[in-house]
Amino acid sequence: MKKIDNIASVNGRLLLHEVYHKLKFERQRNSLSVLLTLWRICTVETEINQYIDEDEVIILHKLGFWRGTLLWIEEIVSRYYFSTINSLVYFGAAVLLVLIGLNNFTDKVDSSVVVYGLAFEASMLLLMFFIMLFTPNDDIFLLKNYEKEDDLQKELLEEIGEISRDFALTSAQLEKSISFFETIIDKQNSLLEIISKISQTNIEAVNPNPKMIEIMQETNISIAKFNENLKTINSTLEEVKSYEIQAIVKKEIELFFTDRFSNNSHNK
Repeated sequence: MKKIDNIASVNGRLLLHEVYHKLKFERQRNSLSVLLTLWRICTVETEINQYIDEDEVIILHKLGFWRGTLLWIEEIVSRYYFSTINSLVYFGAAVLLVLIGLNNFTDKVDSSVVVYGLAFEASMLLLMFFIMLFTPNDDIFLLKNYEKEDDLQKELLEEIGEISRDFALTSAQLEKSISFFETIIDKQNSLLEIISKISQTNIEAVNPNPKMIEIMQETNISIAKFNENLKTINSTLEEVKSYEIQAIVKKEIELFFTDRFSNNSHNK
């Protein structure tokens, strides 16, 4: 339930204009019916739920006949029917000029008709005076626009705050992702270095460099020389062994014959 202190308050005036638009444009009521309904709302009525499509609205305090009528002139008649009354004033002035002209140049128009025309024009001018006297200011609409602008600014600030928070979270996640990718890149570089070393080792194993080939050739030559030296040493050793064997055999033979000779001499 929405409660309004009185219809002359800012919220009450805004509600009054809302009721006018509902009756005039959505429900397509005629101008006289709209004026009478709004006059009753301004003066005596406190419940206006039948005129709007919102929750229950209650006006706590009535304005009464005079204050309600002045508010009705200010907010409804002056705002929405000023051009109509202004056109009636010009129409009355035109009729009055015609009546005065006919009265001066012909006898068909009585002076009383001219007086009635003057009274009608005077009443129209008096009505115009009251309408212009109670010309409303646009403070309530400016206030409404300010409230809308404030709401828009609040919504924009909230959206900017949400965007800032999302951006901060995204930046933090991006920094984490960047550090993670940097770690992966470092590990990848290390793996590439290891693979490069392994590849270089394999290349050197399959295709040795010239220095290694020279060293291997020199080693083979040294091994060949060493083999020749071993053969020479072996042949020398064999010769030495044969000489030693011959010497031993000679010595044994000499010992054998020496023993035989010595035995024969003893027997004799």
